[in-house]
Amino acid sequence: MEPRHTHWVTSADELAELYELPSERAIAKQISYLDQHCRTFIAASPFAVLATCGDAGVNCSPRGDAPGFAHVLDEQTLLIPDRRGNNRLDSIRNILDAPEVGVLFLVPGVEETLRVNGRARVSRDPLIRLRFSVRGSEPATVLVIHVREAFIQCSRALVRSRLWDPERHVPRATLPSLGTVLAAHTSGRVDADEYDRGAAARVNETRY
Repeated sequence: MEPRHTHWVTSADELAELYELPSERAIAKQISYLDQHCRTFIAASPFAVLATCGDAGVNCSPRGDAPGFAHVLDEQTLLIPDRRGNNRLDSIRNILDAPEVGVLFLVPGVEETLRVNGRARVSRDPLIRLRFSVRGSEPATVLVIHVREAFIQCSRALVRSRLWDPERHVPRATLPSLGTVLAAHTSGRVDADEYDRGAAARVNETRY
């Protein structure tokens, strides 16, 4: 059902009529640096979502590796390696256009999340890249994020979604395979069966 045009929210005043004011706690929890609690959460996190916005538009990209893959250099600086991917470089290109980023850290089994916002730069410094070496392979670049704000996010979204509940896990076979999707989205330029047969080995061989 298409929303009726008379019901679009178009101003901050209209928005204020629809929501209660945030609690004092929700405002006060925001800090401008990474304290020990933030560091502990980041060190335990194997997965984050990076949000960027540049001339090409908005992008939201997954980032993941062993827990602690993102390093806290100091209370104002967060380092995130750009591990091997599809080389579209959507997020990095956006950062070159506009450095503001948002990062959402998740920890498996934990229903709270950590939000970190700041300004990012893309580094190719050999010494910085070397500290993220895995299996003798270094990331091509590392994101250096100057932290502007950080705060813990309450558990409501993950509680509602039951994200970590094994009983809610979806069997992979109930969804189309990656090869099937790529074949459809590339108008047949990808052979679904051939792609799927080599997918597991390809990911393992090119992980780093």
